[in-house]
Amino acid sequence: MTDGISSTGTTPESVEPVEAPKGTRQRMQIFRGADAPELGKDAMPFVGIDAGVMAGFAKLAAAQGGEERVAGEDVRVLFSQPGGGMSLCYSWFKSGYVLPRHSHNADCIYYILGGALRAGTQILRKGDGIFIPADFGYTFEALEDGVEFLECRNATHFNIHFKGNDEAHWDKMAASYRDNKDRWKEETVKPTDRVPA
Repeated sequence: MTDGISSTGTTPESVEPVEAPKGTRQRMQIFRGADAPELGKDAMPFVGIDAGVMAGFAKLAAAQGGEERVAGEDVRVLFSQPGGGMSLCYSWFKSGYVLPRHSHNADCIYYILGGALRAGTQILRKGDGIFIPADFGYTFEALEDGVEFLECRNATHFNIHFKGNDEAHWDKMAASYRDNKDRWKEETVKPTDRVPA
């Protein structure tokens, strides 16, 4: 725009606003972290459950010492667009937490808020991110301070498909649960709430 005239030859006053068709206008939506429910199986059903996965789950249950919920993770749905569409989750995985190898049937972007994780040979820290396409299998491990991140998906309902978890990986996860479960209960300060040393 030069001297109030755009490259199309119009001035701001000569541009007519375009009205959205009736009934299609979306409204701004506010969401609050304090009100965010846990991500449950209704929004993320399990698939790929076979005898190997069940055996792996049994190892994890034994490593938890009979406790029903793993204290090393907190995943909450901050926003879920009505009628399908986008979703935003907040995740906090505590130090040493190892995820099973899995995929989702929706694209996802993770944005690291605090702490760090190892994905393959890469270390991701505050300000880093990763795009994971639908059906791409992955795992990661939360490092010594744990990790907090936002997960943005192009779907409000998506599966978690367990795949490629050999016995060695289930053993690694079980060791993580067994070795860290007591510490995770005491690990109450999130990476983003820690005062730098």
